[in-house]
Amino acid sequence: MDTMIAVQDACVSGQWLTAIILSLCCFLPSCLPAGQTVDYSSVESVVSRQGDTALLRCYLLDGISKGAWLNRSSIIFAGEDRWSVDPRVSIVSSVGDKHEYSLQIQKVDVSDDGQYTCSIQSKRNPRPKLFNLIVKVPPKIYDISYDITVNEGSNVSLICTASGKPEPTIYWRHITPLARKYDSGEYLNITGITRDQAGDYECSALNDIASPDTKTVKVTVNFAPSIHEMKSHGVGLGRTALLRCEAAAVPPPTFEWYKGEKRIIKGQDIDIKSLSSRSVLTVTNMTEDRYGNYTCVAFNNLGTANASVPLIPIIEPTTTSAVSSPVMLFSS
Repeated sequence: MDTMIAVQDACVSGQWLTAIILSLCCFLPSCLPAGQTVDYSSVESVVSRQGDTALLRCYLLDGISKGAWLNRSSIIFAGEDRWSVDPRVSIVSSVGDKHEYSLQIQKVDVSDDGQYTCSIQSKRNPRPKLFNLIVKVPPKIYDISYDITVNEGSNVSLICTASGKPEPTIYWRHITPLARKYDSGEYLNITGITRDQAGDYECSALNDIASPDTKTVKVTVNFAPSIHEMKSHGVGLGRTALLRCEAAAVPPPTFEWYKGEKRIIKGQDIDIKSLSSRSVLTVTNMTEDRYGNYTCVAFNNLGTANASVPLIPIIEPTTTSAVSSPVMLFSS
């Protein structure tokens, strides 16, 4: 017997559930007669974000017509009877509107994407309303390069990959006051990296669904020490002199001080304090034998730098007895 004739016979006899099931067969590809297809030219697209609630609105013709919902090749609802085992789906009717027969899907996911059919069964023929549910997914970075340490002049390649629907675009940015941006793409390649290019690199994954997802990679650039210019000032006998040496280096340098060719060791009237990129040599109670040329040496595993400063005597007035105060010798 022809399916449509069976539907009409079931409607006339009041067998609504049978009619609904038979009408759904009209939209199942496996049940269509050879060469017959369903007209999908008027499909309503419904867009929902992953995790949200999707609502596919459908209305019955009158108070006595029946409805059913189909997802691809599976029956979800036949009338008010749930055929799906998915607890997220339900039939929604507006308050005071007995004609609404909408399908609600809570916490939608990409697996819910696809074709849905609302079949409205009257005493004549089934009238389908077709939907295409599109589930969009916010961007999510799932893989990014680890923090790395390289030597100056090396080539660096960073990678950042993300998922999302639509597929997100990847952007890279060097987090500095200038905030330099790079061309979009999963890979960021830096040829001959310099010390100025060290720091945090931010990867942003962006699509039109939500705020960008961001993660950072720290790039440390090692380089040999370089000592800044040292300046000297004279200091009188019995006074205190401070010699300061500053060096730029990664990793931080080790400092040594020399007077002439002899290394200076911390001891009586001599103190050496080194912190990160700075070393301060303090000489108290200056005597004649402590004047001369002082050299600061800074080194790490990539190289060595040195700079010298002369410590010369000055003749001070002796008419009054002044309280001894330090004289600074700076390395800027």
